[in-house]
Amino acid sequence: MFDPEKPPELAVERWLNAGEALSLAKLRGRVVVVVAFQMLCPACVAHALPQARRLAGRFNPEQVVVIGLHIGLERHDMTDSAALEAFVSEHRLAFPIAIDTPRDDGPSTTFGTYQMQGTPTLLMFDREGRLRRHYLGQPDDIILAAEIMALAIEDKGAPRGEAARIERKIAATLDANSHDHDGRDHDHHHHNDGEACGCGHAHDHGHHHAHGHRGEHGHAGVGIPRAADADRMTEPPTDIGGRGRR
Repeated sequence: MFDPEKPPELAVERWLNAGEALSLAKLRGRVVVVVAFQMLCPACVAHALPQARRLAGRFNPEQVVVIGLHIGLERHDMTDSAALEAFVSEHRLAFPIAIDTPRDDGPSTTFGTYQMQGTPTLLMFDREGRLRRHYLGQPDDIILAAEIMALAIEDKGAPRGEAARIERKIAATLDANSHDHDGRDHDHHHHNDGEACGCGHAHDHGHHHAHGHRGEHGHAGVGIPRAADADRMTEPPTDIGGRGRR
């Protein structure tokens, strides 16, 4: 289990729509939204990529960077670059697209490192490079934009308590029912936001995991090893000196 305070770099074989290779380290100081997709995933084509295109068009790239991450679930799933380039052109994807580094023994590298369960998956990093959101499925446009704006309001280098304060405000403002089935308060919210494709299997619901800052930091929730709990920061986090659970 990696520490969301210091998440691993994206493992990129090749970039499209980028003048130079990008990295989370280079983009520190900006909010980064990574949308993992497959060309043959219906939910990616119908929802995730159009949503990413809208986000890229609405937010200032000096403040919020949207990146597409083309992944492969098995070695033979890695479609050749020419097909991906045609796909990117056909769907008018002007934001940077990263091709995840393939592996011979299973899913491509970043997909496996971040313990994704399928596509589309959305990762959101704050200005300090911390992983703050992990969505599987189809997050709502309004909720997603509000969460991006909340992260954008946070200053780079601001105390964690400031992030906690903003998280509490957005939690109080957004409808709690938007992240669960029936409005009940429970640790891991699973919300019916549409289909996600993974390893050839379809899921009838998406998963949302907010990487909050509570107690000892790290992953505040339990049960699903790749996920932090789905509620927001409920108290200012403490500085634990990199002791996030792995």
